[in-house]
Amino acid sequence: MRAMVMEKTRQPLQLRDVPKPQPASGQVLVHVATCAVCRTDLHVIDGELPDPKLPLIPGHQIVGRVETIGPDLHSTFDIRHSSLAIGDRVGIPWLGWTDGDCRYCRSDRENLCDQARFTGYTIDGGYAEFTVADARFCFHLPEDYNDVDVAPLLCAGLIGYRSLRKTGDAHRLGVYGFGNAAHLIGQVALYHGRELFVFTRPGDKATQEVARKFGAKWAGDSDKMPPEKLDAAIIFASVGELVPVALRALAKGGIVVCGGIHMSDIPSFPYDDLWGERAITSVANLTRRDGEEFLEIAPRVPVKTRTETFPLEEANTALDRFRAGELEGTAVLVIPSE
Repeated sequence: MRAMVMEKTRQPLQLRDVPKPQPASGQVLVHVATCAVCRTDLHVIDGELPDPKLPLIPGHQIVGRVETIGPDLHSTFDIRHSSLAIGDRVGIPWLGWTDGDCRYCRSDRENLCDQARFTGYTIDGGYAEFTVADARFCFHLPEDYNDVDVAPLLCAGLIGYRSLRKTGDAHRLGVYGFGNAAHLIGQVALYHGRELFVFTRPGDKATQEVARKFGAKWAGDSDKMPPEKLDAAIIFASVGELVPVALRALAKGGIVVCGGIHMSDIPSFPYDDLWGERAITSVANLTRRDGEEFLEIAPRVPVKTRTETFPLEEANTALDRFRAGELEGTAVLVIPSE
């Protein structure tokens, strides 16, 4: 099969003809239709996340159809996903495997499993014609979306949704960075009747105008204070300096949620900025509950995605344009069925 392979970090991916994988016990072989490109892919390829599998096929927002079912699938302990059948359309996310037995898994915190494996990072992902996946971590996808439009929901949407859940019932919600995740989860926030305050790079008037048309009550520079104190803020930009800035924008009892898997160092800040029962938390990966809930609510909003498509062999072009901030939507790799 054809695949775009990372042989070393900080180097372009290579188009290779590699053996078609075969599903082991509890796995399915999926014929990939699309795979959306995520900022985490950049963190992996650019060497910002340690110890990736090498060589590696990146990609963890995978849409495809089950082609082969591995042995013993229907005797696995997790009956929620034992109904997978050949031909089913599934989505494969970042969290690709957990041991199911550690204290985190047994307390509904599988996203914190110390033995977890991650699609497109420690196991091969979807920049390829086929991939194998643990059937427990495959999602049935809503029929309201085609293969291109649904792909960005599988990471930007899921991480955004988990970040939003961390804010509780916060009414005045700040979002730092108005990229793919913010665009997707902002739609859910507005659907729930929240007030949205959007922060962009200083001077980015064009994006601020887009945010206002999107429905934001206010949009402005990330180094400015909003006109009202926020109940919560989500930081999607991977800029640690924004954490103390967001803290200062919070009302007492508010929370700052860091929604990225990678962030630059957070500078020191005075305790007064945290005092008043303000809090800071990170979002680590996702749980299957997050995925199931978000994929159920997305068609009801409905959450709309913005995409640009690229053939598989142009993955490096998509990554370069993403890195340079030149994309108008999520880059989605399209893999022909034949």
